[in-house]
Amino acid sequence: MSKIVHILLVEDNEGDILLTKEAFEESKVRTKISVARNGQEAMDFLYNKNEFEKAEKPDLILLDINIPIYNGHEILKQIKSDSSLKKIPVIMLTTSSNKKDIDQAYENYSNSFVKKPLDMDEFLDAILKIEEFWLQLTTLAK
Repeated sequence: MSKIVHILLVEDNEGDILLTKEAFEESKVRTKISVARNGQEAMDFLYNKNEFEKAEKPDLILLDINIPIYNGHEILKQIKSDSSLKKIPVIMLTTSSNKKDIDQAYENYSNSFVKKPLDMDEFLDAILKIEEFWLQLTTLAK
């Protein structure tokens, strides 16, 4: 039996949360999706604070930029500057196609930047491509 891949989805849009979970249910890889709906929840999750004190470190993080409290750039910068977290691949999954956002994401060591398609079928397809590359082709850090 293959290992279950744990994904932390940092997203405040309920529709996108539902679509992402749905797409991974179609996946060839067994996944567990944890959701943080704002930057504070994401940080609490990663540092096992408050309601997330028993949370396991994720194998992969899907991170939106435009979320409340701390934005995705702030979270990414924290993750990639922490020796206990920096090996976790972070994929910026966002509606932004702003050059400044793209540049800032890579300057802070994002592993990938994916613009969320607005069309539902294209969104599902993008998630399946992420799954195919990051969970089937790539070997994740242990």
